[in-house]
Amino acid sequence: MTRLRFARADIDAVKALVHHHMRFMHVTEMRPNKLKRFLRIADFDLHLELHRLDCASSHGKLDNYDFCVAKLAELGEEELRPPPLLTGRDLIDMGFEPGPVFSEIITAVEDAQLDGRISTRQEAQALVRERWGRR
Repeated sequence: MTRLRFARADIDAVKALVHHHMRFMHVTEMRPNKLKRFLRIADFDLHLELHRLDCASSHGKLDNYDFCVAKLAELGEEELRPPPLLTGRDLIDMGFEPGPVFSEIITAVEDAQLDGRISTRQEAQALVRERWGRR
């Protein structure tokens, strides 16, 4: 694609389509946080259409396609991309030193939020204290 002078954005989009195309076979088994993260990847509509075309041209089974379409209709934007319960500033206020652990903590909090295990700032702080200790 570079040799054919495609735009960098187009090349990146095609790379992502190739990278993610096999993930559809596991969508019904994904935990809620993993499924929601998958459904919100950039250009998901392109991924979904590629999956539909791939299935239609091979085995004809659209179960996983239909599952994703139904989940997208069921889950609103707020459930796919909820506002963060904690920020780096909150972690500093809790006594944590800025560093690589911030990303780990923020991801764990978002996973718990996407799974429906926590929904408030206080629950997020309790999760952090339980897992990473008091600072």
